[in-house]
Order: sequence, then structure tokens, then C-alpha cells
Amino acid sequence: MKVLVHIDDAEQWRDALARRLPQAEVFTSSAPAEKRREADYLAAWKPSAELLGEPERLKGIVNLGAGVDALLGNPGLPEGVPIVKLRDAGMAELIGDYVRYGILHFQRDFDRYRRQQARRDWREHAVVDKADWPVGVLGLGAIGAKVAAMVAADGFPVHGWSRSPRSLDGITCHHGDAGLDELLGQVRSLVLLLPDTPATRHVIDAAALARLPEGASLINPGRGSLIDEAALLDALGEGETEGRLRGALLDAFPEEPLPGASPLWSHPRVWVTPHMAGPTPLGEALDQVAEALLAFEAGEALDTVDPEAGY
Repeated sequence: MKVLVHIDDAEQWRDALARRLPQAEVFTSSAPAEKRREADYLAAWKPSAELLGEPERLKGIVNLGAGVDALLGNPGLPEGVPIVKLRDAGMAELIGDYVRYGILHFQRDFDRYRRQQARRDWREHAVVDKADWPVGVLGLGAIGAKVAAMVAADGFPVHGWSRSPRSLDGITCHHGDAGLDELLGQVRSLVLLLPDTPATRHVIDAAALARLPEGASLINPGRGSLIDEAALLDALGEGETEGRLRGALLDAFPEEPLPGASPLWSHPRVWVTPHMAGPTPLGEALDQVAEALLAFEAGEALDTVDPEAGY
């Protein structure tokens, strides 16, 4: 079994994967071209079209992350080669911490206190009970379901949404267009954890933002394509005056790094983070990669990505 690895810190991944798979020959994309052409499997994050086209007998691809939009949109992706992706691998807990911070940021008025500090304004706000702060989580896959459970364990009422029906303990689950409309109308913080697919692009548009209660907040550790940026800026309003939307904590953007000219950088009610909500913990990720490669080699059934669905 010959495995080609392509990711930042590829040598670290190569060495750790080789220890887990002593029967395999593991090499990085810096190996000679003739070696890359011999690869049976590719374990990669955002490979180039040229690299995708080099292996002559590729039997499987392991996407070294939960999001597969960049891979599926790559013109060099070979047809018919099965793809598996990392599913949670420790990312969910990190993303859950990010989401919990974002919810508390708004529920405990830290956004308002920060602006008051700039004005030297000493004024306390009444605390809203967690029970009166419903949270919506769009996307109930492996990561979304765990994040929803973490938020519910903190005492917030949680509403989850997925395309098809789901049932999760402690979560009020909605599905379909009607379910999304119902969820939007009753949550004070909305969390986006959907994949990037044609069906989810700009799912948060002007109409969706108008359905949210006045003063709701938005937290996006998912995909930048989920939000219509012009509609978001309109809902946030200008200057110090709050618009319909109280604020947004954003970790993902259609173009990354976020361009310096983007108005999101300087908006007083937007908090920008550099796609850091859910870095991939190396140990758990490598365990999943090794298991997937062994399953590929043994001809076992795998939970592969559906290119048509986009996840």
C-alpha cells in the first residue's frame, strides 16, 4: 500500500501515519514525480489539480478535514475514485467551545460592555436566563449534533435543523423548508454548521435574517458560503446603532484570508476570527485516516462522500 500525503506539516503527518501503518509506504507530495504516480491512496487537504491527476492507479482519497467543498470543486478530481472525509476527529469539541463562547458573548452582554468601555459608560444590563435564550443549530451531522448537545448541556434550549428528519435527545429537531422557517422564528443565537453545497449557499439570506427575532445573533464556524454578506451587513445596520441583527461572530468566509477591504473587518458588531474554530487534532485524525486506508485495502464498506449531495 502506497500512500501520498499532502497537507501543511506533511512530514509530521507522514511520519505519524507510517508508525500506524508499518506495512505501508508513506510519502509526501515533495517526493519525486515517479513516486507520486505510484500512489494507491491520497490523504490530502486542498491538493492542486495537478497533484490529483498524477497517481496512475488511485484507489481512494482521504480528505484531511470535514469540509469537502474544495476537493469536490477541484477540476483535477478523478472520476469514480471513492472519497472519505474526517468525521469529527476531535474537531467537534473545539468547535463546541467556540460556539459556547459566542453564545455567552451575546447572552451575557459582553458585546455591549465592550462598546460601553470605549465610552467609559458604567452601566449594568439585566441577565437573561439561559432558559429564555433558545439557540438554533443548522446542520446535525457528526459535528453539529455534538455541538448541539454541548450547548443543551449548558442549559440553553436548543433547536436543530437538518435537511431530512433527525431525532436527538434533548434537542428539538426540525427539518425541511417549513422546519427551517419555524426554527428561525424563535432562536436568539443562530449557529451555522452546514456543509457547502448548492442547496446551502446563501441559506442565510435577507429573508432568513428577517425571520430571526429582533436582536438575534449569528455564529458561523461552518462555511462562508452559507451567508449572503450584503444581506448580513444590511441586517446589522451601520455605526453604533444596532440593526435587526445584534451581532455576528464569523470564522469562515467565501474568500480566505478575508480581504483587507472587506467591511466586516471594521464593523462594530462583527467579530472576525481566521478560520480557527475547529483545527484538526493530529492524533484522532490520524487514527481515522489509518482506519480508512486499511478498510479501503481490505475492500470493506466505507461511509464515502456523495459528490452529488456535496458531503
